[in-house]
This record gives sequence, structure tokens and C-alpha cells, in this order.
Amino acid sequence: MKRIAMWSGPRNISTAMMRAFENRPDTVVVDEPFYAHYLVTTGLAHPGADEVIAQQENDWRVVAHSLQRGTVAGAQVFYQKHMAHHWCGDMDTSWIDGISHAFLLREPRAMLLSLDRVLERVGVSDTGLGQQKILFDELRRRGHTPLVIDARDVLTEPRLALQRLCADLGIEFDERMLAWPAGRRDSDGVWARHWYAAVEKSTGFAPYLASTEPLPAHLEPVLAQCQPLYDQLYAFRTHT
Repeated sequence: MKRIAMWSGPRNISTAMMRAFENRPDTVVVDEPFYAHYLVTTGLAHPGADEVIAQQENDWRVVAHSLQRGTVAGAQVFYQKHMAHHWCGDMDTSWIDGISHAFLLREPRAMLLSLDRVLERVGVSDTGLGQQKILFDELRRRGHTPLVIDARDVLTEPRLALQRLCADLGIEFDERMLAWPAGRRDSDGVWARHWYAAVEKSTGFAPYLASTEPLPAHLEPVLAQCQPLYDQLYAFRTHT
């Protein structure tokens, strides 16, 4: 079974990408499996946090073992949607071998503008870029250069981007990845009703729209820290 871990920051197309993979008949997906551990560790008051903690495994080691070793009957592909900022300081990388890792980026300026609408105070750690860079460097140290894709490329040319991604992952592209039925999925996390309203209405990838909104002054120093991290990862991106 091909195991794919897709590491994304927030306010990205990560859930739409999960929809694309879940629409393949050969694929089973898991939605943000480390979320409960992240909430327990940080104590952050996210919407529905108590319900997430009650319904999802809290021990990252148990989760990691299932991601690396668990089997799903009839599935040829096991797609794991991860939020990079859920990677907490108490977690190690002992489990990441044997999994094909990919990194989903979004230009930090647009991400910060989006995060600023939902968080009282936005810092670099909220973007997941630092965690993405740490994981990326660790995988390269182990002799594996992970795949890097950018949301803009996917939204601009979905078919080409997904064809290239599948080829690089060693799986066949499936045309059904480009369109899916609207609505909620049983595989969606219990937090879906708080965060997934837009994707539940979607039936495919939305066209790319460049943001023209000015960046507030309080986000400028955060962008100055995020941009180099993004640029270093973007240099390895898979071209369409």
C-alpha cells in the first residue's frame, strides 16, 4: 500500500486536496490525525476542541504507528492530510520512514492575510512553515528529497499539477481527482462543521485568484520571517 503524508500549512487547499484523493476508488484518507495531540499539548481553545480531544486519539505515538503500519482493507493508497503546525516539540521522526512525504505550500502573504481574519494574533508558528522546513530537512538528511507543490500551481492548472504529483508519487493519475460531489464526508474530522463550510460546497478546485489586499503593518515582521522559509521550500517545488 502506498502511504502518502501531505504536510500543509493552514488556510490552504489541503482539504480540497484530500477530497481529490478520496474521490479515487483505490484510496482511503485520514484527516489531520495529530490534531487532538496538538490541542492537548498547546491547550489552545479551538472551536470544538473538547469534542476533538474526546473523539480522536491523543497519543501521537499511537497515531504515528497507525500511519506507518496500519492497514486498510482494499485500499491501495493511504492518503494522510497533515497540518504541519500540529507537529509539536515532543514528537520525534522515528516513524516517518516508509511513507512518501509531500509538502503543500501557499504564498505566505496570502496565508497571513487569511489567518489574520480568524486568529487574534498571528505568529510564524501558526503558518506551519517552520515545521515544514524542519521535516523537509530531516527527510533530506535521510536521503529522501520530498515533493513540494504550491497551491497556486494546483489552482492554475489542476490537471497538470495532479498528473505530475501522481507521477512523482508513483501512482496512476485518476481523472476523478478533478471533481467530487459537494457535501460532508464520513472521513472529515469532527471539526468539519467549524472549518469546512467552503469546501463542503465545492465540487472541484476553485480558480486561482491573486490577493490585492494590502498587508497590515502588524503582519510585516511576520512576513519577513515567513518569506525565507517559504522561498527555501519553494525552490524544490515540482513544476507543472
